[in-house]
Amino acid sequence: MVKVYSINECPWCEKVKKYLKSRNVDFEVHNIEENKADRDACYKLTGDTMVPITTVNDKDYVLGFDKAGIDALLR
Repeated sequence: MVKVYSINECPWCEKVKKYLKSRNVDFEVHNIEENKADRDACYKLTGDTMVPITTVNDKDYVLGFDKAGIDALLR
């Protein structure tokens, strides 16, 4: 399952979500601004709460809107 950790009103988060939609990738949005459990999970994954974070296995992740990184993660 692909997860995107994001916050409200984040243009880079929106770019990641639009990019995944354009590739027909199913994903879950985890808003770290609204949900403490999501914030804690993001911190556990990366050691920080910077967003957007895209992950497929709760282990490997891409920070920011990095098409090449996201594509590599999805392979």
